[in-house]
Amino acid sequence: MENKELKFKTNLNCGGCVSKVQSDLDNAAGVCHWDVDTDNSDKILTVISKGISEDEVIKIVQSKGFKAEVIS
Repeated sequence: MENKELKFKTNLNCGGCVSKVQSDLDNAAGVCHWDVDTDNSDKILTVISKGISEDEVIKIVQSKGFKAEVIS
């Protein structure tokens, strides 16, 4: 399966916010790599997927009390 880049607009504003989702994203099946650009006004979460769906990423972020929406 080819890796796919998924992008999300989030409200992960700082390193503290990012650290709350870190463990779940690090351990999620199908995530190759991820990063949040907290300097961008849209707080862009980029996930390199090797099988995880956009919905699964959104559920992980939401489970920690944050918002995420797909950027097309």
